[in-house]
Amino acid sequence: MTTTQHIFLDKQHPAVWRAINGLALKVKEAAADAGIDARTLELLNVRISQINGCAYCLDLHVREALEAGETSQRLAVLPAWRDTALFTEKERGALALVESITELPSQQLREQEEGMARKSLTEEEFSVVSWVAVSMNAFNRISIVSHHPVRRDRQES
Repeated sequence: MTTTQHIFLDKQHPAVWRAINGLALKVKEAAADAGIDARTLELLNVRISQINGCAYCLDLHVREALEAGETSQRLAVLPAWRDTALFTEKERGALALVESITELPSQQLREQEEGMARKSLTEEEFSVVSWVAVSMNAFNRISIVSHHPVRRDRQES
């Protein structure tokens, strides 16, 4: 028997949802303490959500990235960040790290990507960026499993 009614994990277990939101707030604080600005944080959230194909999180984090000062040009080419000079070395290191954590490639490739990240990120930045990837991956999975809807913008209605 199949059903079309989705179970929103956040509504089914609100205490667990509050806990993961608490984690996200701590990661955001740690990022700020490490000198990672909101624009970069949102850029990473967008890239992780692109890899995972999470429409809900993409809608949310693209909007938040633009509000934080990210450009539409950089967001448009983000999947091909390796092929453009639009990203700083620090951003490139962070993008390599979040992609590696999200995709979990072979050990050899993970070590290469981590090495690239270590060249441009401090230990604190490396740790925070890793936590960004861990928490964003969790949110992507919650939204994908819950089938969180993307609502039309009011301007488009």
